[in-house]
Amino acid sequence: MDSDPVVPWWKRLFFRLAARKPMAAILRESEQSQMNRTLGCLQLICISIGAIIGAGIFVLTGVAAAENAGPAVIVSFLIAGFVSGLSALSYSEFSTMVPISGSAFSYTYASMGELLAWIVGWDLTLEYVVGAATVCVSWSSYVVTFFNDAFNVQFTKKTTQAPVLWNNDRLAFEVNHGSYINIPAIFVALMVTTLLILGIKQSAIVNQVIVAVKIVVILVFIFASIQYVDRANYSPFVPPRQNNSYGAKGVFQGVQRLLFSYIGFDAVSTAAQEARNPGRNLPIAICASLCICTVLYVGVSAVLCGIAPYSTLGVASPITFALQAHPNTKWLRILTDLGAIAGLTSVILVLLLSQPRIFFAMARDGLFPRSFGRLHRRFKTPWVPTLVSGIVTAVLAGVLPVDLLGDMTSVGTLLAFILVNIGVIIMRFTHPHAYRGFRVPGGPFVIPVLGAAISLVILVLSNGPTIYRLFAWLGIGLIVYAFFGYRHSRLGNPQRWAEEDTEYFGGSGLIDDHDKEQSVSSAAHYQEPVPMPVPQHYTAYSAGGYDVPDTKSPYYH
Repeated sequence: MDSDPVVPWWKRLFFRLAARKPMAAILRESEQSQMNRTLGCLQLICISIGAIIGAGIFVLTGVAAAENAGPAVIVSFLIAGFVSGLSALSYSEFSTMVPISGSAFSYTYASMGELLAWIVGWDLTLEYVVGAATVCVSWSSYVVTFFNDAFNVQFTKKTTQAPVLWNNDRLAFEVNHGSYINIPAIFVALMVTTLLILGIKQSAIVNQVIVAVKIVVILVFIFASIQYVDRANYSPFVPPRQNNSYGAKGVFQGVQRLLFSYIGFDAVSTAAQEARNPGRNLPIAICASLCICTVLYVGVSAVLCGIAPYSTLGVASPITFALQAHPNTKWLRILTDLGAIAGLTSVILVLLLSQPRIFFAMARDGLFPRSFGRLHRRFKTPWVPTLVSGIVTAVLAGVLPVDLLGDMTSVGTLLAFILVNIGVIIMRFTHPHAYRGFRVPGGPFVIPVLGAAISLVILVLSNGPTIYRLFAWLGIGLIVYAFFGYRHSRLGNPQRWAEEDTEYFGGSGLIDDHDKEQSVSSAAHYQEPVPMPVPQHYTAYSAGGYDVPDTKSPYYH
């Protein structure tokens, strides 16, 4: 009898890194979730708007106008909204197929395999944690401005600003003399972290109130400030290229920067396991919130660039700053400050709600320490990753400037957009019969291809140092994966999972699941596609498990 052929090591490695998590396992996780499903459609829309409307409208509008696009920041917002809309459709399709926490990480794991899923998960850490730190810095600035406008109280620079600044022309750090730490930014990060540990329902109620307040404030600002618009401030609409700013390239660099403003629809998909009827409500929340926020963004940017010269808006609180040049606007400045503080608080809340759920999903797949995948016994929240995310956010917010943090977040968002769009194309072929409560219109080769291509172009047009930081971050992530994720992955190393962990996380994915219940009640509409060729050293278990390595195979010896 001939011995089994020996497969080269590089093929074994490729099949190991490209192994995907089956849909049946994903659907079982959704069904057996211990999280409280308390979020309805309105609450999901508010979560999405709560994340979208924040630093983008109250801070980055002015920064992008002053440093990138000038008055053409209006065009930058429209393009950013269009690009986000393309990707939002792909997110909507995935959210009905893969209704679990993890967002782009879970989507990529199901479509492109473990390695790319890890890259996306690690990238989302950059997007959410750094994004939350960005907003904490902006929150601090508006708190300082509010106390100055309302009570004539001035806080010292020593404890309200970062010790370093980012020079966009020289693309280098500069020392912010006289500043040591940003205490208000640290305070809000830790305050929101505490609220999130206490429970998702309480967090959602607070978020709904805050969203209502900031929408009212934005509308009041737009209609009350129109009278101060000076058409001369719109000329030139696209300023000529200077150093690393303005011109047509500056408009697209503004898009890259402002994409940070649209990550809310991505964030809402991380709450899938806490949503009622996620197959219906998530697509509605994603698309509705994006449309509402794009209209508000364009309105605010048009008015802001009309009431003050664009070159003066590169400050942490541009709306309040622009109003200072006009008489009888103190009441509006105070109201705007309050709206900004409320709005930025909700953004921090949603971003710090999202990041722990990415860690939670990765931990349950073995790619992060298992303590990150456990829920608090009383509050049913992922308290360990929430606490870790909050502490890291507080540290970053205390020592780094807003513009640097915002740029890093935007490139992370673009990478996630690219991979999710590609994932939709792949899943249309690998899982053509899977249940989809929503389908991207026009087939898999129009909107997903366009969304991925435009996102890639904007990513390439980003500043060199921003891209270098992204690749440096991903390089660190690959090292972490090699030394931890690869060795502890539930997909590739089922033998490493102790009995108590198996009992807590559920048996799906382990070899002895083969004899367990074969059906997944939550997948009533799911039909497995016609079996495709599978590498011989992997055995797929239909019991809702992973495509796990067959340790008896000679390929795995």
